Amino acid sequence: MSKKMNVESFNLDHTKVKAPYVRLVGVTEGANGDKVHKYDIRFKQPNKAHMEMAGLHSLEHLMAENIRNHSDAVLDIGPMGCQTGFYLSLLNHEDYDDVLTMIEKTLEDVLQATEVPACNEVQCGWAANHSLVGAKEIAKEMLNEKSGWSEVF
Repeated sequence: MSKKMNVESFNLDHTKVKAPYVRLVGVTEGANGDKVHKYDIRFKQPNKAHMEMAGLHSLEHLMAENIRNHSDAVLDIGPMGCQTGFYLSLLNHEDYDDVLTMIEKTLEDVLQATEVPACNEVQCGWAANHSLVGAKEIAKEMLNEKSGWSEVF
């Protein structure tokens, strides 16, 4: 890496991280003092493994719907294009341990799910590309490693 990039994750040495982990990427303060905390929820080891798209897509729907049941601070949760994790943005919420609990509860919700929310052509842009089984496999793998989520390197 020769020069500093505008995107924080482009400055992260992906060969040195140890997934899975949950990492605070940064905090952005707005003009009125509100703070947005952005987290890197890394499910897979960069450049070694990735989530298959159908399972990732279903996991996205399940997490987006269910994480809001565990916190009203959620602004957004969305997948990384590299298919190795998600970004979570929270408003005025800086309790890291609570974030870990929120993620754990959300992944447990995935394991209990009997269907993928909004998995239809009216509510989803690629409704044919889903896998509840795949989403559950990804969630189970991540939960099995929760003791190491706070260790990034």
